[in-house]
Amino acid sequence: MKMSEESKRREALIYHAKPTPGKIAVVPTKKYATQRDLSLAYSPGVAVPCLEIEKDAEAVYKYTAKGNLVAVISNGTAVLGLGNIGPEASKPVMEGKGLLFKIFADIDVFDIEVDTENVDAFIETVKNIAPTFGGINLEDIKAPEAFEIERRLKEELNIPVMHDDQHGTAIISSAALINAIELAGKKFEEVKIVISGAGAAAISCSRLYQACGAKRENMVMLDSKGVIRKDREVLSNEKAEFATDRKIDTLEEAMVDADVFIGLSMADIVSPEMLLTMAENPIVFALANPNPEIKYQLAVDTRKDIIMATGRSDHPNQVNNVLGFPFIFRGALDVRATKINEAMKMAAVKALAKLAKEPVPEQVNIAYGETRLTFGKDYIIPKPFDPRLISEVPPAVAKAAMESGVAKHHITDWENYKDSLLQRMGSDNKLVRLLLNRAKLAPKRIVFAEADQLDVLKAAQIVHDEGIAIPILLGRKETIASLMKEIEFNSDILIIDPKEEEENDRKNKYAKVYWEQRKRRGVTLYSAQRLMRERNYFAAMMVNEGDADGLISGYSRNYPTVIKPMLELIGMDKGITRAATTNLMMTKRGPLFLSDTSINIDPTAKDLAKITQMTGKVVQMFGLEPVMAMVSYSNFGSSTNERSSKVREAVAFLHKHYPDMIVDGELQTDFALNDDMLREKFPFSKLVGKKVNTLIFPNLDSANITYKLLKELNEAESIGPIMMGMRKPVHILQLGAKVDEIVNMAAIAVIDAQHKEK
Repeated sequence: MKMSEESKRREALIYHAKPTPGKIAVVPTKKYATQRDLSLAYSPGVAVPCLEIEKDAEAVYKYTAKGNLVAVISNGTAVLGLGNIGPEASKPVMEGKGLLFKIFADIDVFDIEVDTENVDAFIETVKNIAPTFGGINLEDIKAPEAFEIERRLKEELNIPVMHDDQHGTAIISSAALINAIELAGKKFEEVKIVISGAGAAAISCSRLYQACGAKRENMVMLDSKGVIRKDREVLSNEKAEFATDRKIDTLEEAMVDADVFIGLSMADIVSPEMLLTMAENPIVFALANPNPEIKYQLAVDTRKDIIMATGRSDHPNQVNNVLGFPFIFRGALDVRATKINEAMKMAAVKALAKLAKEPVPEQVNIAYGETRLTFGKDYIIPKPFDPRLISEVPPAVAKAAMESGVAKHHITDWENYKDSLLQRMGSDNKLVRLLLNRAKLAPKRIVFAEADQLDVLKAAQIVHDEGIAIPILLGRKETIASLMKEIEFNSDILIIDPKEEEENDRKNKYAKVYWEQRKRRGVTLYSAQRLMRERNYFAAMMVNEGDADGLISGYSRNYPTVIKPMLELIGMDKGITRAATTNLMMTKRGPLFLSDTSINIDPTAKDLAKITQMTGKVVQMFGLEPVMAMVSYSNFGSSTNERSSKVREAVAFLHKHYPDMIVDGELQTDFALNDDMLREKFPFSKLVGKKVNTLIFPNLDSANITYKLLKELNEAESIGPIMMGMRKPVHILQLGAKVDEIVNMAAIAVIDAQHKEK
């Protein structure tokens, strides 16, 4: 059974309350350690930029954060799924929108909740605070007031203003619709479109579809009263714009011979019978969330020729606003646009539609468990995790702003601009989201060998509830049951205590297998039976015998104690003579793999070469191209000491036998990570012009110390140690790992199992 509603409620409250209330914060971007720093930051030094801005208002973009600061503003009158809940209650949503701006486009946000439903008062408030910001994102404001608020603010302010509820869905669905119509072999100006819903999003979608080529006379819009007809007595201006002459009243009538259905209304209002009356190759965008106007599987079972999209991530073709607003504002801010106009919105539409037709990066294929995503019925719009979005959509929007005359700053070097966009996202943790998403596609049975530890059990609960893996819990049953009750982990999940008599049959089976394997190495049947009472031996045998797909352990015991049974029972993969580990660090410059962090104390040159090869395969497993530096205290032979010589020897071996590998060394770490330094001093290096994402260390001391320093001092998230070279998916936690680290390692174990299964 899944987590109870009360448990979900409590988890959501804890997430927003702990360890610091809310989801966003202000972080200084300048030094502030000394009196000199503070005198520059504030009085008297701050007066200098103030006077420069007084002389030239545009200098505010040079000396302040205005150019990268967006206000997310709402009065809480139309919060998605919640309605008119007021300004204070809407604040968590606005903070969440700020979080998305930051993680997808590196845009800073202040969320502003305005306590008024009066249109004039709201507009006046926004106008008065507008000098603070480079752009305004209006959010969750009810129609029809939303239309007037946005229209007037766009007219009266000289910074970009967009009501995402209106235009976000319009932009993303238009891109998907362009591609769907092409696949259906139809023309935009000829298709008959039914729009269920007449709110802000529906009106904006309909207007943008017209800009794409749709004819108003071919569109039928419905609200809660039925088809919006011209002979209806009372119509708002927006509804009147899309009123039809056709003498029909119901959705059922409107769907006959329709080419396209756009749902922006409520769940389960479209029946299979309605689908069957639609034209050949029907296009159905059922975008009500969380439950669409018709269930995805029901729709595709009803019409084999259907092209289907929803707002959900668990079906193909997700129409998700996060594909739009962060990147549209990014482009607008970077050219200091005075507004977001129709040309900029259309540029975003075309960029998204075009991107879906281009070859998909392996990182995206891996994340979504696809062999190869290609343009077609099940892929008409890019995936939200596509790393190309940041480098494709903002430049298109920026160019449109420049060409339409609303840009105050002009970009001339577009390649450099694209590179800067990619650099902005170095601090993003997309890889963790990709990791969890990929695990969910094919969950595996993972043994949690220390499930009677609270944090381990909490991690197992998350893994279970999120569908990341199928946990098997090992430990004292009474303790586990008590802890499960405490954290409201209600499930019929498998719990095993290897010490209980009821497990004797399984223990005896495992003991016999183990004894047969090692009876000529001093192991007796009795000692094998005794070892099977120990959870790590028992867990390893579960994996060996196919009763589980992988395991994680090590939370409460030191690394050598846990790895011993794994090496004895599981053993190493074919062709591997020495296991190793790598840690994935989520750093400000992007993901960075560090090897070997846990096993090999002083590896030889041959060992280092093998560790490098194994690490490269792990990096590829994450969908990244390995760019590997073998680090030392010396650079390219500057020392003849054997410690650096072995690194140099390992590099020479790899260059000779694996010339296509992007690896070089020996290198000091700063040269490995700073391309300008490397290019200036060692222009011959294979790493010049490339972003290093993997460091291979010469010994365990340096690797282990480095990863723990990064983790504690820079607060870099660590995933690992990831075991390399083992025959089965076995992963050992660091002593006292945090809950989220255990969850991530469980996902790694699942992906490892998926990979080995293939």
